[in-house]
Amino acid sequence: MQSVSPYTVSIERKVIDQVYQRVSSYPWDALISVDGWAYGSDPSYMKELCEYWVNDFDWPKQEEKINKFDHYKTSIENVDIHFIYEKGSGDSPTPLIISHGWPGSFLEFLDVIEPLAHPERFGGDISQSFDVIVPSLPGFGFSGPITRAYGPREIASMFNTLMTNRLGYKSYMAQGGDWGSAVTSWLGFNHSDHCKAIHLNCLTIRHADGPIGEEEIKWAKLFEEDQILENGYRTQKATKPQTLSYAMVDSPVGIAAWIIEKMHSWSDCHGDLESKWTKDHLLTNIMLYVITETFPTASWIYYGRRIEGNTTAAASIVLSEKGNRVEVPTACALFPRELLRWAPRSYVERIFNVTRWTEMNSGAHFAAMEEPELYINDIREFATENYVS
Repeated sequence: MQSVSPYTVSIERKVIDQVYQRVSSYPWDALISVDGWAYGSDPSYMKELCEYWVNDFDWPKQEEKINKFDHYKTSIENVDIHFIYEKGSGDSPTPLIISHGWPGSFLEFLDVIEPLAHPERFGGDISQSFDVIVPSLPGFGFSGPITRAYGPREIASMFNTLMTNRLGYKSYMAQGGDWGSAVTSWLGFNHSDHCKAIHLNCLTIRHADGPIGEEEIKWAKLFEEDQILENGYRTQKATKPQTLSYAMVDSPVGIAAWIIEKMHSWSDCHGDLESKWTKDHLLTNIMLYVITETFPTASWIYYGRRIEGNTTAAASIVLSEKGNRVEVPTACALFPRELLRWAPRSYVERIFNVTRWTEMNSGAHFAAMEEPELYINDIREFATENYVS
């Protein structure tokens, strides 16, 4: 591998202890509490989570789980890009790059990497194996530091360099949700000479013509209504992210509350967060933002999208000029409680060459963690039917 170095996640104990000290000293008495989730993260739940954080959460145990996989770093455009690289079983595994979003991380995919790379260990067919590459977006986790904002189109170019120049693949597949969906869409559009098929579990792209016909217009109206109470954080991070950062770098509890609110409202948990996630799940992801001090730069992708241009509805991007679309085979995995409501197929097919359309019976925004079997099986079947190297 060209210019690629092994990397091991190893956080000093004093860093962990400093986090625990700051969580322990949070001034709960100064917080004006309104119980429940209507005003944001529920104070009662946040207190419970923070007590667990300092008394029971075991970061070294989570670090051991993370390091079960091979991690690497490589410099692309003067940014250190971190990624997991799990070579698949058999003679010809399909190269697959999986991109995360916010407030997620590479941790979203820890439980699906091995089944994708080694299906025979889970009762599957070895001919459906993948070389699995899971990078951290620039400015997230162990990728960085960065000194400016990067939007999804530029990140797609960096990830294409990772796959082709650093790892030596002539062709590959890409998968993503949230920001990863936008990155993956740009891989399919701008880098189709190498990216030969894409799988999406979130729609972040819009057509330059807008909705056409009654069904599509109804969807667009409902989408905007869905986002009314979600747009505040996006606007802040797309316009003045640095101002938010001053508070966040000083407060692990603040970071936790910001992320927990989204995990609660964007998951298929029906109001009961821990019906879907354990505290360890939640805190490991939160800790990644805290111990790497990347909450500020992870927010910059919203700013990066705005300055890349072609922005439209909330969390969306106009792909290109009128008449263009992503022509590589595209799979759309529709999880029913997805925050970003999927458009009708007629609309999506004007943007993508849709060759697989799967309407799931459960799941939401964090598909790989919420419904790993559905997620894995859909990727496998799509690749078998559509990927040609």
